[in-house]
Amino acid sequence: MAVTCRKATDQDIDTLHDIIQGYAEQGIMLPRSKETLAQQIDTFVVALIDEELVGCGSLTRLGKDLVEIRSLGVTNGHKGQGIGNALVDFLVEEAKRQEIPKVMALTYAVNFFERNGFTVVPKEIFPEKVWRDCIHCKKQHCCDEIAVLKRLD
Repeated sequence: MAVTCRKATDQDIDTLHDIIQGYAEQGIMLPRSKETLAQQIDTFVVALIDEELVGCGSLTRLGKDLVEIRSLGVTNGHKGQGIGNALVDFLVEEAKRQEIPKVMALTYAVNFFERNGFTVVPKEIFPEKVWRDCIHCKKQHCCDEIAVLKRLD
């Protein structure tokens, strides 16, 4: 079973929405409308097994030297098969290609990110994230996500 990753296309939007919505309904990912996905499709990557889309993630620029991995998810029935690792590797390589030295994420899956070379850091060191996204989040004043960072420089 080989996992391949590629940039997302407009044809992936419905499946991306389904994956993200499944996590959003559990309260562990922010929802994304199909319209938003269409507008941001160039930031998304997908993972495939035998041409079946089984995972996704995006890389969002927060500043000249910082990007965030977000909307990282794997379909039910495919978790624990290395798909998340493949997506993170692909996204980190994309950050390197863009010469962005810092990759961060807000997550509940701290162990997963630590296994992928990230370190837990205080989320307050990311004012770019706070002012861009957190001000719109219902958990703004009671955020329980953990910030992780990987330095590429």
